[in-house]
Amino acid sequence: MKTHTDRASPDMSAQETGGDALGYLLVEVSKLHRAHAHAVLEEAGLYRGQNFVLKALSEREGLAQSELAEKLLVKPPTISNSLERMEAAGWIVRRPDPDDRRISRVYLTEAGRTLQDSASSLWRQLEEQTFADLTSDQRNSLWQMLLQIRGNLGKGADL
Repeated sequence: MKTHTDRASPDMSAQETGGDALGYLLVEVSKLHRAHAHAVLEEAGLYRGQNFVLKALSEREGLAQSELAEKLLVKPPTISNSLERMEAAGWIVRRPDPDDRRISRVYLTEAGRTLQDSASSLWRQLEEQTFADLTSDQRNSLWQMLLQIRGNLGKGADL
């Protein structure tokens, strides 16, 4: 009898391994990917999660700290600590909102933009390593499946 601690072999179908093994495999892959990403980004001087702050700000500067926390699915104190480190490193600046001085808006500095460009390049390299040997059709199918899984997990979630 299979248990959730059994590892699925690559040649076993989801039905043969059971749903718990499929979920376990998803977690295992996520952890491995996160570990590789952390190692690569750490070499560039980035702590965990800071690359996501850089990316979010490169897409839309001037986000309030609370908006940034919500977008990145983290709690406000977590984002505040990260922003303090990033500001000390010279990658971002925080400025008061001109209409509501209680709100702090976050902007990339030139050094932050340069670092974001480097981080994006590192992410592309990691993506190539991660999905090496997958065909374009397989990548597209995986993309669709992950979107579905994200949607399933996001239904009714209060994260």
